[in-house]
Amino acid sequence: MPTLRAVARAWGRIGIVGFGGPPAHIALLRELVVERRSWMPAERFEDGLAAANLLPGPASTQLAIYTAWRTRGSAGALVGGLAFIVPGLVLIVALAALFLGSPPSWIRGAGAGAGAAVAAVAVHAGVQLLRPAWGRVGADVRRRFVAYALLGAVAAATLGPWLVAVLLACGAVEVGWRRRSGGGLSIGPFPALVVAAATGGTLASVSWVAFKVGALSYGGGFVIIPLMQADAVERYGWMTDTEFLNAVALGQVTPGPVVHTVAVVGYAAAGVPGAALAALVAFAPSFAFVLAGARNFDRFLANADVRRFFDGAGPAAIGAILGSAIPLSLALQETWQWAVLAGAAVSLFVLRRGVVLTLLVAGAVGAAAVLLGAPLTE
Repeated sequence: MPTLRAVARAWGRIGIVGFGGPPAHIALLRELVVERRSWMPAERFEDGLAAANLLPGPASTQLAIYTAWRTRGSAGALVGGLAFIVPGLVLIVALAALFLGSPPSWIRGAGAGAGAAVAAVAVHAGVQLLRPAWGRVGADVRRRFVAYALLGAVAAATLGPWLVAVLLACGAVEVGWRRRSGGGLSIGPFPALVVAAATGGTLASVSWVAFKVGALSYGGGFVIIPLMQADAVERYGWMTDTEFLNAVALGQVTPGPVVHTVAVVGYAAAGVPGAALAALVAFAPSFAFVLAGARNFDRFLANADVRRFFDGAGPAAIGAILGSAIPLSLALQETWQWAVLAGAAVSLFVLRRGVVLTLLVAGAVGAAAVLLGAPLTE
């Protein structure tokens, strides 16, 4: 059994070099705990990954916490989880201070360029999830899969923060549909909740937005984008559209989970305290799910209603990721940004370049465009 210092060092390294989102994080964690150190058997790792994918919230973060728990118990889960989260969090808050302050024009241009590519990145993320998800469902479920995905897409484009209700409703409908013919178990940890938006000041509002991101989002990191955009830009006015696009881009080009983006929103609302609160609230459910339920993951995975719920909420979340490209595109304010968006789409779908490289190139193009005289809305 490794020491807590060894856990902090190993998981912290992944938090520092973990560019590329959940696929990269999963590969790095598997290499560490299964292949290189043999701290857990491969089948337990796969069980943890399956459970993380069924839980709401950031799956790769939950997998990092779970593997640290399997390696060193509850103390290991806390140390390993924090070591995985904190490096990228510190970096993204520092970058938020740069991009949301009064940066020089070329920095603003870099943000506008990278932000212009975000809609293409969202579609790319949705497509990457859609293909395997479609392959896993049976012919009898595919019509409902399409319906749930369309509902998610429309909700992401039109409902903003109320997207959560649609995701939960799709999951509940699928449970009810499948029970009608075959009976089933209790829905357990996924009740159809109706949650009222928190009121009582900026920090309470930040907490509510972060809670939705951390506890009520399904289907991967990008589903948090439509959850946050309407709140951060329209409802509370903490950010402009351009600043929000910058935040999403920063979440993609920094290491660690994409959920770090919520810290940028918190920073825009209330500075460093807001960023810290947003991160705390967003990541707390992941620690709670693992620490409270890791011993019961076998039963969790065997629960028929859990799987049924995700069969409804999962396609809706994928649709939401695809649908989020609409408000992200509409947030672009300069004609040249549309050209950057088109170039990003070519990079991702035709040239098959990675997300981080695409965003960095888009940022460089934006910086060069502004230095050459391209307009940039304040």
